[in-house]
Amino acid sequence: MNQNPAVVIGGHGKVGRHLVPTLQRRGIPVRVASRSGAAYFDWFDRSSWAPALAGARSAYVVHLQNLPSPDAPERLSALCEVAVAEGVQRLVLQSARGWPEAAPAENAVIEAPGLSTAVLRSAWFAQNFSEALLLQPLLAGEVRLPTGDGLEAFVDTRDVAEVAAVLLTEEGHHEHVYEVTGPTLMTFGDAVARIAEVSGRDFRFNSLTVEEFVQELRAKDVPPLCWYMEKEEFVQMEAVLMSHVRNGSTSSATDTVRRLLGREPRDFDAYAKETVTTGVWDGPAA
Repeated sequence: MNQNPAVVIGGHGKVGRHLVPTLQRRGIPVRVASRSGAAYFDWFDRSSWAPALAGARSAYVVHLQNLPSPDAPERLSALCEVAVAEGVQRLVLQSARGWPEAAPAENAVIEAPGLSTAVLRSAWFAQNFSEALLLQPLLAGEVRLPTGDGLEAFVDTRDVAEVAAVLLTEEGHHEHVYEVTGPTLMTFGDAVARIAEVSGRDFRFNSLTVEEFVQELRAKDVPPLCWYMEKEEFVQMEAVLMSHVRNGSTSSATDTVRRLLGREPRDFDAYAKETVTTGVWDGPAA
């Protein structure tokens, strides 16, 4: 076994918690780095970076803050410098597709000297409907978004994790950018309708204008998941992401999973049928 570990920054997140066992099945020891992980790592405490990365061979990075934030490129450049100093050879950044505002942060990683780097841009996670921001609106009966008829190829987080494991452990991916999607294009309304069908629940989708969406977000608290963001930063980030879906920036499916994993990606129907058995869509909103 290669005793130099892979560090997963954000190892308790939607992708990280699948990436950790995926790497372990490949015989790679893993160090989970986070504010509550086995290795302490805090984006706002740079003194924590070197100890978390020390002796690692590779690192998977989920940036805590909004990637288009003005300080993200400098922070990621600094992290790459620390990684090189601590012996890290390969670093993969998780990003999102259809998000051109993230390019400066992505480039800070791609252009970092002394590292083999790659960027993984994922489609919207299917698991957002069962583990994250869209679960509570769904359980309340109505998902209200300004995505209109924009199409998205929702991706299963397990597929993202398996692609990430390839980028961290196999050769030939230096300075590459990969977009990881599911196989099927659908609207957010289609996704909600499919969940309603398999669950037998009366879940509905209401298409808002961007302006209506922004007004509704401003009237709510920032979700605990985004505790580190000011409200207006969170509002604007969500509005931009939704607008990119609405204007068609995400209306394509890629063959990345097929090329890198040698199989078809998990589709949304499979996710919905599997998830309904967990009971997560049975109860009322918390």
